[in-house]
Amino acid sequence: MTVKTFTLPDLGEGLTEAELVSWLVQVGDTVAVDQPIAEVETAKSAVEVPCPFAGTVHQLHGASGQTLDVGAPLISVDTADRAGTPAPQGGGPKGGQSYREEERAGADPAAAAEASDDDAGSGSVLIGYGTPAGGTAGRRRRPKRAGATGPAASAARPVPEPAPARAAEQAAAQAAQAAGAAHDAMASAPRLAPTVVSPIVRKLAKDRGVDISTVRGSGPGGLILRRDVVTAAAAPAAPAARESTAPTSSAPAPVPSTTAAPSAVDARTGLGVAERVPVSGIRKVIGQAMTRSRAEIPEATVWVDVDATRLVELRAELKAQDPATAPGLMALIARFVLAGLARHPELATRIETLEDGSQEIVRFDGVNLGFAAQTDRGLVVPNIRGAHTLSARGLDAELRRLTELARSGKAGPAELSGSTFTLNNYGVFGTDGAAAIINHPEVAILGIGRIIDRPWVVDGQLAVRKVTQLSLAFDHRVCDGGAAGGFLRMVADAVENPVSVLADL
Repeated sequence: MTVKTFTLPDLGEGLTEAELVSWLVQVGDTVAVDQPIAEVETAKSAVEVPCPFAGTVHQLHGASGQTLDVGAPLISVDTADRAGTPAPQGGGPKGGQSYREEERAGADPAAAAEASDDDAGSGSVLIGYGTPAGGTAGRRRRPKRAGATGPAASAARPVPEPAPARAAEQAAAQAAQAAGAAHDAMASAPRLAPTVVSPIVRKLAKDRGVDISTVRGSGPGGLILRRDVVTAAAAPAAPAARESTAPTSSAPAPVPSTTAAPSAVDARTGLGVAERVPVSGIRKVIGQAMTRSRAEIPEATVWVDVDATRLVELRAELKAQDPATAPGLMALIARFVLAGLARHPELATRIETLEDGSQEIVRFDGVNLGFAAQTDRGLVVPNIRGAHTLSARGLDAELRRLTELARSGKAGPAELSGSTFTLNNYGVFGTDGAAAIINHPEVAILGIGRIIDRPWVVDGQLAVRKVTQLSLAFDHRVCDGGAAGGFLRMVADAVENPVSVLADL
């Protein structure tokens, strides 16, 4: 036995821990190099961790829901077969398929095999470890046991002619021996882990209630494709096991109890406790970040109501000219924000505490613009790196791309960290205003309310205008109300007169 232990790798961006969401293999499963073995969730995203070893799963370190530190043991794999020789590398579908290849799950197996053969290396590289190219691919074969017997082997041996009286007894003994040998071979053979590369296929099986370990893959090397899951979900339920021919007791079988255990009662409220949900994963990270922001940042908030009628009209004109490339309202406001930060750069800085306890303000050459995005996993802040170099159309393209990445759960640490200023469009939730919490370690955040029709005075006359509210929360350690108010007023003026401002950008 040659057991190798794989530790939780560095997942990047200074992350020191990750929550173990679920295991994709079990003890006794046979795994190939780069086969996904576990799904973990960090402060940034949920990822599948591939295994750098091939062999049989010896031990799983940790349970679902447990938080593991980077460098802690994750899985132990027996890399030697029964004869003591190293297990063959590869042996299954390559875990390093690109997302575009995974998206083709369920397509022509021949095309999938051709794409797989083009890969020179594993491609499944996380920060801190990886696997080299040159692993051979092929079908996994169960090791043969020396001296194993079976019906064919028994038939090849010379058997003396039995006496008529003992013929039936000897035939029954041979059948029992063959059945026992087959049972031993099946019990000793390693159990193969479900061969699934695409997280899309895995999620489809989960959504349709299909046990992925029972699905037989039709792809190369037994790869489970999307169509296999769809077929398994559409198949009727397996029939009940046949009754045994052995004599059974006439006593009725016990009926399992369906009475649910009484729910616990909360001592403070007197109400029954319906559920207890651990604060973990991204919800835990959000809570820690918000708590730290409130504890460390002496923030102040200023706000202003803005007539956005001309901005809405400009957006309609651009859309009429070219619907495909017309930037959205969020992108136009982002362009105004970047212009305001160029004049008031202190709002896109950061405060760092040194080892001696002193603090310093760090200013940057440019702006990474973050924006709050609500996803199924919680609130995340993707950021547009080098946003100050982009036009309104460029900002719009990045906003759409990063929003899709975040909502699909595919945004990585690079996309979800490193912002220096954040936009929060809470108007999409139907709210007019909010005192947003600053995204630590940033020093300011701009909130945008919904744009609605309101009575507004224009040139001394009452009119109906498109009005929104802008609110700015800022760290009072880096700037005073004058700078914050000047920045907010500049953005508001740009919203009210967008054409003149865009002409200068």
